[in-house]
Amino acid sequence: MKKTGAEIVWEMLRREGVEVAFGIPGGAIMHTYHPRQDFGIHHVLMRHEQCAAHAADGYARVSGKVGVAIATSGPGATNLVTGIATAFMDSSPIVCITGQVPSSLIGTDAFQETDITGVTLPVTKHNYLVTDVADLAATIHEAFYIARSGRPGPVLIDLPKDVQIASTEFVVPDEEVNLPGYHPVGAGAPELVKQAAALINKAERPIILAGQGVLMSKAMQELRAFVEKAEIPVALTLLGKGGFPESHPLALGMMGMHGEAYVNQAIQESDLIMAFGMRFDDRVTGKLDLYTPGAQRIHVDADAAELGKIVAVDLPILGDLRQVLQQLIPLVEEKSHPAWIEKIQEWRSDSHRRDILNRPENGHLVAAHFINDIWEATEGQAIVVTDVGQHQMWAAQYYLNDVPYSVVTSGGLGTMGFGLPAAIGAQFGQPDREVWMIAGDGGFQMTMHDLATVVQEKLPIRIALANNNCLGMVRQWQEFFYEKRYESTILLNPDFVKLVEAYGIPAWRATTRSEARNAIAQARKVDGPSFVEFQIAKEGEDGNVYPMVPAGAALHDMIRRSHPASDEE
Repeated sequence: MKKTGAEIVWEMLRREGVEVAFGIPGGAIMHTYHPRQDFGIHHVLMRHEQCAAHAADGYARVSGKVGVAIATSGPGATNLVTGIATAFMDSSPIVCITGQVPSSLIGTDAFQETDITGVTLPVTKHNYLVTDVADLAATIHEAFYIARSGRPGPVLIDLPKDVQIASTEFVVPDEEVNLPGYHPVGAGAPELVKQAAALINKAERPIILAGQGVLMSKAMQELRAFVEKAEIPVALTLLGKGGFPESHPLALGMMGMHGEAYVNQAIQESDLIMAFGMRFDDRVTGKLDLYTPGAQRIHVDADAAELGKIVAVDLPILGDLRQVLQQLIPLVEEKSHPAWIEKIQEWRSDSHRRDILNRPENGHLVAAHFINDIWEATEGQAIVVTDVGQHQMWAAQYYLNDVPYSVVTSGGLGTMGFGLPAAIGAQFGQPDREVWMIAGDGGFQMTMHDLATVVQEKLPIRIALANNNCLGMVRQWQEFFYEKRYESTILLNPDFVKLVEAYGIPAWRATTRSEARNAIAQARKVDGPSFVEFQIAKEGEDGNVYPMVPAGAALHDMIRRSHPASDEE
């Protein structure tokens, strides 16, 4: 049966299990959009192409499927780039399809022409410019395979107009994809795994650094079995939240620049670091020369490029984490580390950061309060999507997570504006789950136009806005390191409640904790989207994220809250 290129796109998306795509039509992709309704795939009309990429990203992170974003050529395609780069840094499997000018016009600076494959080469796992419609079906099949296999990532397919219009005999591609030079890893080398087990069995102060690779390899059960057999405490990266339940006795919490002070201390005092599916980002390590000075290091990762890239390791193991843990579990001894666990508990008991939750109100609404109140109201079961900034760190600290694939945040690129469109994608990915999007007033204004999409799609997203009338994280750095010269960080904001109500979304404003609790309760009763603005402190002890490892400092050299003992970190 003959099909046009446009029909092949939707036929192949359907065969790849795609149920929803996010995008905006335009001249160079209009031919592809035309037959969409005949294939039963829901299309979500976003208000900006960057948001389409973020929505596909959010969808992928919570659903375990490949997200799809579609845009036209030129500015439509380039608007995707920030979202593609965000997915690339956080290893999210998305496929982006862009229209392109006719093949005969490529390279002529035609209207809305951009070399999008050239532009996105550094921020895609792979990309394609399809010049023959006969290659299209196989290309789409390959793209999905590449996006979801190994270390996941974004793939872009650029389609010239003439390829979309052209017809060819449709042939279903072979199920198995054979790409010379591309071989996703499986089990680890047995000899290296045995060496790792030997190091683990003799360690006295071991610690696991669990990253997003735990979630990507679906290794949650194996990690827990390994941890409980060998009694090894677990520290989490920001993107690793959900890979190990934070309520578990051996869960320490988040590490790094804004992690728990005692977690960073434990990492620095450890004699064996086991890095599982994490990449030693600079926000995790602090000053490299002073990082884990007395520890041996085991690093397990599915991407060979990450092994030894930043931190020298004693034992690099290339492999799928789930399979490597399955190899390790029989080899490690049932063991306890009472002195090490007791020492960590001492550090934990000396850390009073969470005491702020019980502190009486002092005229300011503290972000920790309303985030903890959302956690209590949802019993920790919500999908939490954040934007980027102070609120992102507060959410990581005070919304404890036991449920895998329930934290959606921009880690590697730190993309302001990510939150709202990613929440749209997350709600489509898990339509029966409660989704809370937590944003700051700076990032929210970058993509708040997609409130229209939330309303048009009737999505029951709960939006929590932390409003401190500034670019909070940048302002915090200016307070700490730039003599409180608040250069270009103070915001003149709109009335967010009125603005949101203009879209037909019920909205509340809270300035005290009692108002916050009431507003959260009311927002959760709404059949559809709802919004709460929390007016929080701008600066000082109540307006800053603690603890904080300054740039260039050692991981244990943290700025801590200067309140009396009951409020210290």
